[in-house]
Formats: sequence, C-alpha cells, structure tokens
Amino acid sequence: MLPAKKTIGLFTLCLLGLGTGISNTTSIVEDEEKEKIDDWEYAYDLPQDSRIGQPGILSKSMALPATVMRTESMKMSAAPSPMADSIGFSVGGAKDSDNFFQNLKEGYLPRYSSLTYEGLFYDYTFDTGKTKSCETLFCPSYARGVSKDLFSGETNYYLSIGLNSGLTEESFQRKKLNLVVVLDISGSMSAPFNSYYYDNPQNNKGKERPKSKMEVANQAIVSMLDHLKDSDRFGMVLFDNQGYLAKPMREVGSTNMEAISRHILDLKPRGGTNMSAGLYQGVEQFSAISHALKDPSIYENRIIFLTDAMPNRGTLSKGGLFNTVQEASEKNIFTSFIGIGVDFNPDLIEHITKIRGANYYAVHSSEDFTRRLDGEFDFMVTPLVFNLKLQLSSDDYTIEGVFGSPEANLSTGQMMQINTLFPSSTEDEEVRGGVVLVKLKKNGHSNNPIKLTVSYEDRSGNSSTSSESIQFDQDATYWDNKGIQKAALLSEYVSVLKNWLLDSRKGCNDKITQPVPCFPYFKRGLVNPDFRPERAEIQTWERRSCPLEVSEGYQKLFNIFSTHFANEMAMLNDPTLKKEMDILNQLKEKNKKQIDDWKVQ
Repeated sequence: MLPAKKTIGLFTLCLLGLGTGISNTTSIVEDEEKEKIDDWEYAYDLPQDSRIGQPGILSKSMALPATVMRTESMKMSAAPSPMADSIGFSVGGAKDSDNFFQNLKEGYLPRYSSLTYEGLFYDYTFDTGKTKSCETLFCPSYARGVSKDLFSGETNYYLSIGLNSGLTEESFQRKKLNLVVVLDISGSMSAPFNSYYYDNPQNNKGKERPKSKMEVANQAIVSMLDHLKDSDRFGMVLFDNQGYLAKPMREVGSTNMEAISRHILDLKPRGGTNMSAGLYQGVEQFSAISHALKDPSIYENRIIFLTDAMPNRGTLSKGGLFNTVQEASEKNIFTSFIGIGVDFNPDLIEHITKIRGANYYAVHSSEDFTRRLDGEFDFMVTPLVFNLKLQLSSDDYTIEGVFGSPEANLSTGQMMQINTLFPSSTEDEEVRGGVVLVKLKKNGHSNNPIKLTVSYEDRSGNSSTSSESIQFDQDATYWDNKGIQKAALLSEYVSVLKNWLLDSRKGCNDKITQPVPCFPYFKRGLVNPDFRPERAEIQTWERRSCPLEVSEGYQKLFNIFSTHFANEMAMLNDPTLKKEMDILNQLKEKNKKQIDDWKVQ
C-alpha cells in the first residue's frame, strides 16, 4: 500500500506529463511491500492439532478481487461522505434486525431473538425531543405520549428518553484501535448463506451457487481491514474444535495487509465449533501487548467475533461465554459479534451482548455489510457512555416496561438501566436509533410532576448527573412529537411479531407439542413477550429450520394490527415504515387457501 506522500507524488507527475509508467509504479509498490511484514501463521493443510505457529500457505502473487483491494488510489478517488452537524447516541446490543428479515425472505420461521426492540429502532431515525443545545457528552431529552391500547382499550402512558450529544461528526475522532478478529471456520460455515446447515441442503442444479457463510465472512473481514489506520494494531484468531493464532497483533503500518487479505480470502471451513476456545484465544492476544499500549484513554480495545453461533464443542452454556466477555469488558476489552448466515443463532449472542461495551450485527449480504461499514465502523468500535441510569421519582407512576434497550430486564418500578451508548449518526436533526421508550403505569388518580434523574459515566470513569421534571396532561390522548409516536408504533410492531414467534416456535420445539394459537390480547393488551413465562421453555440449541407458517388466529391479529399500523404510518408521513407494513401484509396472507374460481367447463 502506497503511503499518501508517494501516491500524491506519482499523481502530480502524471498531471505534469513526466511519464511515470505502470512498471515504475509497480516497482515502488513492490518495494513498499518488501518493507512490510506478512506475519500470517495459520496453515489449513496441516493436522488440526499442529496448526499454531506454521507459515502461511498462500502465494504472494495471488490476486485479490477488485472489490476488496486495499490501495491508496481507491481511497483518494472515493467521494467523501456527507457530514451531519452533530451526532447522537444509540444503545448497545443488536444493531439491526437483518436475520429476522432474511429468514422471512427465505421462507423460514425466524428465531425469537432475531427481532429486538433496539435492533429495529436502529433501522430508523427519531426526533429525540431536544429543545435546547447540548454542550456536554450526553444530554437526555424527554417526550410524553398517551394513547389507548389497541386491544384492551386501557390508557398507556409513554416517556421517551432522547439520546443526544454535544459531539459533532467533525469533532469526533476514534482513538487508536487494538483489534482482534476472531473467525469461526467450523464445518457449519460451509453451508450456503441462505439455508440451514442442519437441514442438509442440496445444491440446486442449474442455479447459481449461493455463497457459503465462510465466503461472506471472509469478504466482510477484508472490508473491515480497509477502515484500519496505520497506527492501529490488528491480530486474528480462528477456531473450529480449538482456537488458533492466525496472525499476531501488529501495527497496520508495518504489516503487509494485501498479503493478509489474500490469506483471509483463502480460508476454508473444517471441524467442530468451539466458540469458547476462539474467544479465549482472542482475549489472550491482548496479553501480548503492554498495559501502556492498551490504555483506554488512548486506545480502543475490541474483539470482533464472526460466527453462525452454533457451538458444539467446549463451553456451551450462555453463562460460560457471558463470563468470558464480561471479564474482558472489565479490562476495557469490548466485543462485537457479527452473525453470519440465515441460520445464525441470535439467542446466544443477544444474551451475551447485554454486557458493557458489546454490540452485534447480522450480515444480510457482504455488499450491504460493506456499505454499512463505510459509515459506521468508527462508531461500532467506540463506546462512549457507560452505566446509564434513569431514576424515576413519583408516587403516581412506576416503570412497567422498557423498549429499545437490551437491558430491559434490569428495570424496576423506579429505575431504568443501560450499560452502553455508542455514537450514532443524525439526519435532518433526527438520531438513528436515538430513543429509548419507557412505558409507565399510573397508580391512582393524582397526576403530580415526575422527577427524572439521569446519571452516567464516561470512558474515563467520570460521573455526571442531571435532573428534570415532566408532567402528563390530564384526560388527553396525544404525542409530544413524531419521534415518540414512531417509537411506540415500532415497539407495538415488535411485540406483536415476537409474541407470534414465541407461540409459533412452540410447535417447532421438541419439548412442547401443543402451541397456543394466539395470545389473548383482548384481556391484557399488547404485552412485552420477553416476560412471558413460555419463553424459558423454548430450546436455545434448535438445529433445523422451522417452516414459515401463520395460524388462523394470528392472521386475524395481523389483519387488525396492519390497519392500525397503516393509519399511524399515514399520520407520521414516514415512507420508510413501508418495509414493516409489507411484512404485516405478507404474514396476514400467509397460508390462506387459494380459490379456483374458473367457471368454464
């Protein structure tokens, strides 16, 4: 890779017509690469127990696909991305709902945790209700909403917390990055990206071969490498039955990243899936560098873990993997999980990424993921706010539910807690994923002001506190702004679909044989299914796919809710909600009998 100074020099010579030919350029590139180190250590063709510390097996002359070449000239020609005036925040945990939509597209019943409140919120931008300028790292704002429950008719009281910041995209700069990529190379990664490995899918003759999960993962990693700076450090670990050091951590500027990319693209799957061994090896790589070189005031320390999350070796419990990620977090080594393939198991990852500094994405396609990285990579690896707590002081209201935060289960009647906030982009003064919705329960008939106190810590451990009072209007149905109205609509949408997934997956679970046809919404209203006791009965390690089916009861429910959704969508005047509307229309028509009304004999 040419340094910027030499690239500009060549470009200037070309403009002056001084005849710098391709051969001269190639010679300089070769000289530069000779000065850089190809420190790849993994070799596929050796026995599994002896692959640590072996030289790479790829030819240095192997060409990279044009779409993943790391060249300075490509960086110079890329158009700069537009900058917003400011940034906001989004919560940790899920950063999309792509696995949910991908399963529907392929005709599978999605897993319960493939759809989360915070994941869907991150697909949208929100008016946060900010009414004054923000001069500090984090400035919460509040909006109120009162509405009637669609099913029970009871009055719902909502409060949104807007996640604003005094930072701007121009002033935001991520610190130096110590990055270890941990990649699943187990046998299940050989499956086509759009099918379930344990379904034993057959290749469709005459059709274009779909990419394997391994190919998609390899290309995603090479795309990530293009976002590293020379001052960053990069290392890589692989795992199948056990963990392997593929590349020790080294400064990008002294590493032959072209050669490393070729090695990554050539990786092939084999063996079992020992996620705990891969995670352990990933954490261990940070032990190889001094404390000064991972000081959190100077460096971001992050593991990016790519897997289809189907472990069958090593530690299989959620708690075991959770503890490893948590212990690393306590040392300021944070983890991002990237789910690969339609059969990615989000149940395990959703549990783990409630930890401080953690998040996860599902890769829908390598092209979409590459585009996402272009605008989000620095945000993805830079948690800025920790241990956020909202204390509600009121005798008239208590917290009944929280939507848009992976730590919803940590909420009590008076306290809401969020472990991590990540920077998030803004568009037309709306923040992507920039709200958390709190549902309040009214106790009695009085309506005194509610005191809200927020406390949080920055990455240096410094604490800040702010307080504000709000009061609901009496005997009214209203929304303070479209941001809270949209958040409430999307939370209702997720609740309906997750209740459907919970009930439908009962019929695809070995332990439960009598699925409930439809949850009795008319009695209790729209409930958060995360707290339904049946959730604990759903197996985590389901292997095969479940067919996409919709019971007659849920078809009727989707028909009722789709009408409500369409009306709210029209009021919000937000065409981006059409994606969710299309899903509802698809599901309410699923399994309907087709009528042959041809009358000519």
